[in-house]
Amino acid sequence: MSCGSGPSAGTHALSDLAWESAVSAWGPVEHDRSNGEQAASDGKTLTIGGTTYAKGLGVHAASDITYYLGGGCSSLSTDVGVDDEVGANGSVDFQIYRDGTLAADSGVVTGNDGPRRLTANLAGGAELRLVVTDAGDGNTYDHADWAGPVLTCG
Repeated sequence: MSCGSGPSAGTHALSDLAWESAVSAWGPVEHDRSNGEQAASDGKTLTIGGTTYAKGLGVHAASDITYYLGGGCSSLSTDVGVDDEVGANGSVDFQIYRDGTLAADSGVVTGNDGPRRLTANLAGGAELRLVVTDAGDGNTYDHADWAGPVLTCG
């Protein structure tokens, strides 16, 4: 766990904040772009069901990103989905954890689905984890987008 305080009061695009740790099964976690392939910055504009997003995180299941909040944030709102770059392929499950407790879960999302909205109560939480699983069927084409995530603090 980090020392110091978490993000300042106000709203923050999550992709503008530094994470404590980040793991993605295929290539690195991408800032403000889709997963692409194995190289850094090789993704495209985050796109779910034809909707594009300027801000967000592109990952490949299984992935796990941790942010230190320091108890001062109240919520996270984000759209989630499988990026259009893989067509109708892929199936994932997005999960948001506050201090190890599941705060929001998308259920299974596939490449055929449009964006799903998730909102998680983070009040008093010291740590935020964003997890994407392969929905139990392997991780082929599992390019997953945390699209437009906004963290509210203060």
